[in-house]
Amino acid sequence: MARISDILHAEDITSLQQLQLFARTVVEGFTTGHHTSPHKGFSVEFRQHRPYVQGDEIRHLDWKVFGRSDRFYVREYDEETNLRATIVLDVSGSMAYRGTAGVEKLDYARKLAASLAYLLMSQQDAVGLITFDTKLREFIPNRTRITHLHQLLDALVKSQPGGETSLAGVIESLGSRLKRRGLVILVSDFFDDAPALLRAIGVLRRQGQEVIVIQLWDRDELEFPFSRWARFENLELADDHLLLDPAAIRQRYLEVLGTFRSQIQDGLRRHQVDLLELTTDESHTQALRRYLTLRMR
Repeated sequence: MARISDILHAEDITSLQQLQLFARTVVEGFTTGHHTSPHKGFSVEFRQHRPYVQGDEIRHLDWKVFGRSDRFYVREYDEETNLRATIVLDVSGSMAYRGTAGVEKLDYARKLAASLAYLLMSQQDAVGLITFDTKLREFIPNRTRITHLHQLLDALVKSQPGGETSLAGVIESLGSRLKRRGLVILVSDFFDDAPALLRAIGVLRRQGQEVIVIQLWDRDELEFPFSRWARFENLELADDHLLLDPAAIRQRYLEVLGTFRSQIQDGLRRHQVDLLELTTDESHTQALRRYLTLRMR
């Protein structure tokens, strides 16, 4: 079983603990008026016993404890959260890219997903995890217990880059798996057909899901800094490569990239979906702080 230190360093945890107040404000903004708890303050997640005091409801007494101790104790529960957050992580081949900054996109994505899970569960929100490439690879349902965090971290540590991406298809399939409305956090480089991807996200939104898109870039992908003839390999298809002069294609590459980014940005704006674009050379915890602060405003 993974330890928190396997994927989050001490300084990450310290920074995340400082973000808890920000996250609580944001989480309440996500859920107010949308996800009502059916448990009226008493959920299935047991927390602790406390001594009975006059005025407590008798129906919450633990009679088994009374039988052993001849004293009255009340069973306390964590109030069930209105938020069920599902982190959907791309583990396709393109996430194995490691540019001149030396950080693999999947490594960065793992740390980001772990940070989000830690942050949400510290607020006692229920967190689940889905990993995918051409299809769902791992599905861990939403839970709130601390042992569940270790299960999530273990799955993240073991995840490896797979094959091709089928992001639109995977998003379409989420509707049948997510039985209740909640928050879906998509973490990917989103190298897929933009119209199909946006249609799939639109389906999630119509089902009442709140969606946050976190798009990961390597700085090389944004700036295309290559100057010498180079072999460009397809990380999602074996033995697929091209030998090219970067100077000859750089302008066209940047034009196509700009069109793709504009399509994604405009489409997500229409669906009222937050887009957080991150590069792997920036601190993921600082990026979360910046995003949550903006979200509060």
